[in-house]
Amino acid sequence: MPEGTSGPALEALPAVARARVVGLTADVLPEVVRLPPALRRVAEFAPSRRARLGAGAIAAALADDELRERVATQVAARTTPAATDPATTEPADRAAYAWLVRPADWAATLEEATAALAERTDADERAVAETARLRERLGQAEQAAREQRAAHRVQVEEQKAEITTLRRKLGEARASERAARAEAEDALRAAAEARTGAEALAAAQDKEVRRLRAQVERAEAELAAGRRAARHDRDEGTLRARMLLDTVLEAAGGLQRELALPPVSGAPGDRVEQELAAAGAPSATAGPVPGGATATMLEQFLGLPRARLLVDGYNVSKTAWPESSLEAQRTRLLAALAAVVARTGAETTVVFDAASSSTRPVVHTPRGVKVVFSPEGVIADDVLRDLVAAEPRGRVVVVVSSDREVARDVARAGARSVASEALLALLARSS
Repeated sequence: MPEGTSGPALEALPAVARARVVGLTADVLPEVVRLPPALRRVAEFAPSRRARLGAGAIAAALADDELRERVATQVAARTTPAATDPATTEPADRAAYAWLVRPADWAATLEEATAALAERTDADERAVAETARLRERLGQAEQAAREQRAAHRVQVEEQKAEITTLRRKLGEARASERAARAEAEDALRAAAEARTGAEALAAAQDKEVRRLRAQVERAEAELAAGRRAARHDRDEGTLRARMLLDTVLEAAGGLQRELALPPVSGAPGDRVEQELAAAGAPSATAGPVPGGATATMLEQFLGLPRARLLVDGYNVSKTAWPESSLEAQRTRLLAALAAVVARTGAETTVVFDAASSSTRPVVHTPRGVKVVFSPEGVIADDVLRDLVAAEPRGRVVVVVSSDREVARDVARAGARSVASEALLALLARSS
């Protein structure tokens, strides 16, 4: 390991790089010699709790260059060259490794990684600001639409009030007409001379009634036009709001695509375990395999949203390692599956046949993988059929088995059947 040199304090690093320094130190803490009393207690924690519960103690202790050098020795021993390759690692990982281990070019590496982190932070802030601006515009458009709708409602109420007034006037006019006609009839009976005046008055009132009716018709037409205009403006406001909402959604989608990060494996210790397990993986190619599916097609299936992967465990392991014991087959299969599941995110269940056994062995399952043994007297093929039947139609369910009857049954149930060789080819390519 290169000899340590003085450099910036841990507090001077970006927060994400400091967290990675603490995480790397927590992973190797039990192997570091001459630990201070505070870190000896932290080293006794479970691996998953060291960085979370002992972060403060670790950060304070790393101010001691001698302790940092002893930690760097263990970190360097666990780290492969690929883990420090700028093309495949995150800036935070490179900055943490450079500050902690301090190889020959650590200062330049630390400066480059810190600059990359700062640039990414600036891009995130600009995206957040743009999203906030679009949301503000959307709120303004919605407020304008609400105000316009309120104005139209006021206008409609005013027109309704005017129509009510005109109708009242029409009723009054009709009442006056009836009274005038009654008076005219009385006048005809009273005196023939008053008949002419009464008829003239009735004619005048008829004319007024026609005028008022024309006003009512015009008012009703204006009310209908106002309603159509209000409905048109409401639809236009809704369209504007929808366009702004689509803009916000597209901006958010673009931000998500822009910040998409390549999948990475877990802690360095996990990576070492995966490499040891993959050392005995079968030599298979990614070309066409029996069953009509290739490793590439299988990986595409598993990359679909909410994909479900069901594996006939012994069918796959006995195809790959027929000379090994069942325990060794289980261990190698689960270790090889870990990288594929971590990369694709598929919900994965491995079913091992235990129909003729009353005991169940203890297995170490990697993250994201469930392991089940078939009940006594029930073969793994039937468990696979039941798992497929429990899934809703339309979900992407992939069953890995070279058993033709299993392949036929799960295909009828709506699942995709893939031969064991396709999965083995994908595992070999991922190792």
